[in-house]
Amino acid sequence: MKSESMQLSKEMVALLQQRDIITPTPIQKEIVPAIFAGRDVIAQSETGSGKTLSFAIPIIERMNRRDGLKALVVCPTRELAVQIAHEFVKFSHGKHLGITPIYGGVSINEQARKISRTNIIVGTPGRLIDLIDRGILDLNTVTTLVLDEADRMLDMGFIKDIETIMHKVSKERQTLMFSATLAKEIVTLSRKYLNDAVHVQMAASVKPELLRQTYYQTTPDQKLHLLMHLLKSDRDLALVFCNRKHITAKIAKQLSRGGIAARCLNGDLSQGQREKTTSDFRHKKFNVLIATDVAARGLHIEDITHVYNYEIPRDVESYTHRVGRTARAGAKGEAISLVATGEERGFFQRILFTYKGSLALKDANDIGFVKVKAEESSSQSGEPTGTTRHLPQRHSAERNTGRPVHVHGGRKDGVRKERTYQMQESTSNIETPEEPSGQPSNDSRQDFARRKREQMMKKKVGPPHARKRMWDKRSFGEMLRKKKKVRLYKGD
Repeated sequence: MKSESMQLSKEMVALLQQRDIITPTPIQKEIVPAIFAGRDVIAQSETGSGKTLSFAIPIIERMNRRDGLKALVVCPTRELAVQIAHEFVKFSHGKHLGITPIYGGVSINEQARKISRTNIIVGTPGRLIDLIDRGILDLNTVTTLVLDEADRMLDMGFIKDIETIMHKVSKERQTLMFSATLAKEIVTLSRKYLNDAVHVQMAASVKPELLRQTYYQTTPDQKLHLLMHLLKSDRDLALVFCNRKHITAKIAKQLSRGGIAARCLNGDLSQGQREKTTSDFRHKKFNVLIATDVAARGLHIEDITHVYNYEIPRDVESYTHRVGRTARAGAKGEAISLVATGEERGFFQRILFTYKGSLALKDANDIGFVKVKAEESSSQSGEPTGTTRHLPQRHSAERNTGRPVHVHGGRKDGVRKERTYQMQESTSNIETPEEPSGQPSNDSRQDFARRKREQMMKKKVGPPHARKRMWDKRSFGEMLRKKKKVRLYKGD
C-alpha cells in the first residue's frame, strides 16, 4: 500500500510488501482514512473483502506498548477471534504489542494473567462478560471498539452482552461496526451507539462470473448419496454446511465410511480439536469439512473450490455468508444446494427470489447419479432393514408355537397387544429345547421345596428373606392356617 494515500508508516508499508500486499482493497481505501480521522464507521462488507486489515492497520499504527489496553475487538466465534488476533500479531512485528485472544473453552486463569499486560483484546461476548463480572477486565481505558460481524452476533443472541460491553467502554471511544448485511437491528444499534458515523457499503466481493450457483431437487433418503456422488467426482477442498451440530458429525462419519476424507467442525468439539481440525483442513490433510454456520465463521481459506448446502439455511444472509467462502482472490468456485423437504423448499424460495437468475436447477441424472434402493440406503445409514429382531433364547420354544412371546403393558392372556413382538416363521440357529418324555419325575415341586427347606434349616445359610423365597407357597400357607410357628433359625 502507498504510505502517502493511506497515511502509513514506512515500517507498516514494508510489512505489507513482504506479504505481497501492494494495492489496498476498495473497503480499505474507504475505511482506513476515516479511522485515522477519528470517525465512527459502519461498513457493510462480506468475508474476504479485506475488512480485518482495514481496522487492524490503523489501530496498530496509533498504538505503543506503554499505552496499556486501548483497543477491543468483539467477534462471534473463537475461531474468528484467533484469526483476527493472528493478523494483529503478524502486522505489529517490531512494536512488541500485547495482543490477547479471549474466548471460551480454555482456561480463564491463563487469559486473566495476560490481560494485565495487553494492548489489544480480541474476544467473544460470553467470555468478555465473564471476565467483567469477575472484576478481572476493566474497559474504561479502551478508546477503540470494533464490532466484527455484528449481524451474526445479533443472530446468536448476543445483543444484551454487546450493549453491556459498550456501556463499560469509555464514552470517548471510537466505534467501528462491520456487518455482512444492514438489517433493521444493525441500523438501530448503530444509531444508538455511533456518533456521526461514516457509512460504507461495498458491492459483493464475489464476482458473478467466478461463482457458479446450482441446486438439486432430491429426497431425504437420496440426499446423502447425492452428496457423496458429487464429492467423489471432485477431490478439491469442499465445505459442507449443515444447520445442526449432530448432523455434521453424522455426515462426516458416513462420508468417511464411503472413502471420503471428511471431518466435522461444530461447537461440541473442544478448542484444541477445533484448532487442529481447522489447521489440518487448511494444510489439505483432508479435503471435505462439514461445519455449522457458527463454527465456520472463523475460516479464512482461499483454496475452497466448492461449497455445499446440505441443509438449506433459514435466511438469505446465512446463504450469502456460506457462498462467500469460495470464489475468492480471483479464483473460480461453485456453490451447490441440495433441496429435499418441503420446509427447505420454502426457505430456498426466498434465496431464489433474492438471487434472481443466479441459481440454476440441475438434474442428478445428468451427472450420472443412480438412485440407491431403500435397503442399501438404510444399510449405509447404520439402520438395516428387512431383518427381524432376534428374541432372547429363553423365548425360542415359544417362537415356534406362534404365540406372543411377551406383551408390554398388558395381561398374560395378551388382551392388550400394543407392543407385542411378531413371531418368525422360520426358526433361528438357536436350538429349541425338547419336551420331556415319559412319566413325570417323582420329584414334584412340593417335594423339591420341602427338601430344599430342610437342607437350608440344617445349614442355616442365607438371610431369612432368601430362605423364605425357597418355601413352597402352598405348604407355607397351610402351616399358617394350622397356626404352627415357623422358626427359621434360633433367635428369630
